[in-house]
Amino acid sequence: MIGKHTEQNFQSLELKLTRPSDVAALLQTHGIRPNKVLGQNFLIDANILEILLSAAELTKDDVVLEIGPGLGVLTGPLLARAGRVIAIEKDAALFNLLRERFGGIASLELIHSDIMDVSLPELMARGVTKVVANLPYAVGTRILVDLFEQNPAPRRYVVTVQREVADRLAAKPSADDYGLLSLLAQFDHDVKVRKVISPSCFFPPPQIKSAIVVVHRLPHPRVEIADRKKFKTLIKHAFSQRRKQIATILRGFTNNSDVPLAAVGLDPRERPENIALETWAKLANLL
Repeated sequence: MIGKHTEQNFQSLELKLTRPSDVAALLQTHGIRPNKVLGQNFLIDANILEILLSAAELTKDDVVLEIGPGLGVLTGPLLARAGRVIAIEKDAALFNLLRERFGGIASLELIHSDIMDVSLPELMARGVTKVVANLPYAVGTRILVDLFEQNPAPRRYVVTVQREVADRLAAKPSADDYGLLSLLAQFDHDVKVRKVISPSCFFPPPQIKSAIVVVHRLPHPRVEIADRKKFKTLIKHAFSQRRKQIATILRGFTNNSDVPLAAVGLDPRERPENIALETWAKLANLL
């Protein structure tokens, strides 16, 4: 068992991972090459790291889920500020490195697995209150959507994702990025893009910009719907044909040419990208 770690101890671990030279040396020492397929771009910017931690508003009552901890640049500070951390790492070499760095710390549960293979209901049953992570680009969207649907669910997410995913999560009606992901996120969350991140803040630098997104779960959903599953089916169908008019879309969805759109204040010529969440909810309940 490792002795009690103070925040200063963890920060000393962290600071070594916010210098590219130290990161390169650590990777070389362990024979690790960043895997592009797994989206292994390691955060090396101390300012971005502090923004992530500050936005998470951590206390010792928090159980934090970290997905894809990589070299552990975020793991150490999370352990210093939260009560418990559950970190899930898919890559075997990185998992072994993390176990070497943090092994024996009672407040850390380190899991060697692909997050897509983990039972989220079982994970949430362990009391996860927040998700703080540099999410893998390839599966970040799917992870968030799956987590949004859990009950109980995390109260707060502070995550780095692709800039385009961040824009879609926070988009409002009539914006180019507004769509299915916007509705699924904003149904029962507040979503804000906290910071756009330059590729130079990662090692190796990715080809695209990233962003920190803060997602806060509301006490109650913004709208009332009779059947959440059917609501999701409706908007998924509609946004697969987002350039079509809503009357045309609904004829294909319901096999009924006489959907009373006026009852929910909808113009039959309106397109999905211009319809607000509240109207989608009314439409789903009507159908």
